[in-house]
Amino acid sequence: MRKVYYTALAWIIAGGVVVQAAAIAFAFGGVLNRVSNGDVVDKALLESRTAGGVGESGFFIHGIVGGVVLPLLAVALLIVSFFVRARGAKLWAAITLALIALQVTLGFSIMDVPYLGLIHGANAAAIVVAAVIAAFRGRAARAGADAAAGSSEEATSDALSA
Repeated sequence: MRKVYYTALAWIIAGGVVVQAAAIAFAFGGVLNRVSNGDVVDKALLESRTAGGVGESGFFIHGIVGGVVLPLLAVALLIVSFFVRARGAKLWAAITLALIALQVTLGFSIMDVPYLGLIHGANAAAIVVAAVIAAFRGRAARAGADAAAGSSEEATSDALSA
């Protein structure tokens, strides 16, 4: 059952990165919509929290999922990895957590150094790859355990029939 939790957490993390990409695309689509309608997007509008335009919730979703949800899920994945007997489970959980920690750091640093956005985007793809590899590691271990359980059941039934 722990392997199921491990695999599920890894897939949820990969899906969370997809939610992140969708949320920020929605947010910037809303900004572009406002600008194309003649509105001005400036610091005063962003700090007023009353913009209320299409896509504004995308910034909120991106911030909460990326700054809180995904880091907590990555910590949970690392904790669960210590109870899973899958080859490379701890390694890929640690890599996923490290990449998410880097992602959060980059996300908070983008306002000071906008070029970090390039790394932020590429790192998101690396998080998806690491999480998917972790999920496949858990899945492969689970398949191996299921096969081993099936062969031991056959051996038991053969021994009983003899």
